[in-house]
Amino acid sequence: MKAIADPDRALERGLESIRREFQVPPSFPEPVLAAAEAAARRTPTRHVDRTDWPFVTLDPAASTDLDQAFTIDRRGTDLLLRYAIADVAWFVEDGDALDEEAWSRGTTQYLPDGKAGLYPPVLSEGAASLLPTGPRPAVVFTVLVKPDGEVRLEGAERAIVQSRAKLAYDTVRVSDLPPDFAELSRRIKAAEDRRGASRVNAPDQEIASRGDGRFELLFRPQLESEVRNAALSLAANLAIADLLHAHGTGLFRVMAEPDERAVDRLRHAAAGLGLQWPAARPLPEFERNLDPADPKHAAFMLAIRRSSPGAAYAPFREGERPWHAAVAATYAHATAPLRRLADRYVVGAVLDLVAGKSVSSAARDAFERLPPVMARADALASRIERAAIDLAEAVMLKGQEGRSFAAIVTEVDPRGARIQLSDLPVVARVAAEGAEAGDRLQVELVEADPDRRIVAFSAAR
Repeated sequence: MKAIADPDRALERGLESIRREFQVPPSFPEPVLAAAEAAARRTPTRHVDRTDWPFVTLDPAASTDLDQAFTIDRRGTDLLLRYAIADVAWFVEDGDALDEEAWSRGTTQYLPDGKAGLYPPVLSEGAASLLPTGPRPAVVFTVLVKPDGEVRLEGAERAIVQSRAKLAYDTVRVSDLPPDFAELSRRIKAAEDRRGASRVNAPDQEIASRGDGRFELLFRPQLESEVRNAALSLAANLAIADLLHAHGTGLFRVMAEPDERAVDRLRHAAAGLGLQWPAARPLPEFERNLDPADPKHAAFMLAIRRSSPGAAYAPFREGERPWHAAVAATYAHATAPLRRLADRYVVGAVLDLVAGKSVSSAARDAFERLPPVMARADALASRIERAAIDLAEAVMLKGQEGRSFAAIVTEVDPRGARIQLSDLPVVARVAAEGAEAGDRLQVELVEADPDRRIVAFSAAR
């Protein structure tokens, strides 16, 4: 971890500039806040009592917008995942002020020093969040997980749940979790391996709050608890996608395979990094042996992520099978309705189908309108994240112009060599004729301008 020295509060000023540049809303209009306050007072009337089920949540320690809680039971050799999802639709009605504002936002947008929520905090961090501070309305999915990791949705119901504990990725103990938490994750991974799914849990370059008004810039590998927790959402989303597709409806998350040229570039990058990738081994199989703790492997994992054509949303189309290449299956998003607009409609469709009803016309209409809305929101999130990291890099390096740094080349393309500094979590580009992936360079810092969020290097002579 590298602390960012920021005596002039350039990071604070820069983050405010990013908010203005990308028009991140600082709050909500008064009618939306009033609607949220009224919605938060709604008494659940269509929910069965499941407060005796021992749900817990597992999230980053600072999170308060908790979409999911879970418990796991045994049925012979099968596992039953009871996955409680915040019942956002209980508080938000189609066409009301909350709904209209959510359509304008699409997703929650995150910055290092705060967020712009999809819904006002009185809901997203209060009445609708599955915090352990009291009973909450939820939609509980029951997902059967077979010994081989295959999944099936066995039920969905509106229920009142009571979380027993708010667990955090970095402090959770095995004894805090259901006994079969690790076993469920193992089964889901085994099924992924058989399908040829990608498991590229590359380290993220991110800015982390230190809790004292200061920040750190770091590469953060996923924790084991985080990877295992993701398996729960994956299991539920796969089972939900199968149900939707079988009934000829839904909204799916889709992604194409890297094309042939992208795979060729990846093979060159792997060779440059000294990685042994047999010609006959497919990319998904090779990926599963990568270790994010190894710097060369981590660099290659980031290259794989950049080679992806990107994921999108697509409504059901007769005669087509929606496909997500990284998951190697038909896949849907349903497990984060506090943070993603689309999930609310997918959850509603599942409740209709399980109850033996037709999917509502509002949901069917939403499935057609949502893809461009979600694409704009996802693109905005990516631009905000990149701008914040560019700012942090510039703040960290300001005043060190002329200094030489050791670096490794992670990728080469027509724009130059992409480098990662060896001793700082900084990624940049540099003109380095003849450089190849895996080469080690000495680079000199030419410019670090926080106001323009620019860091420039030259290859040292």
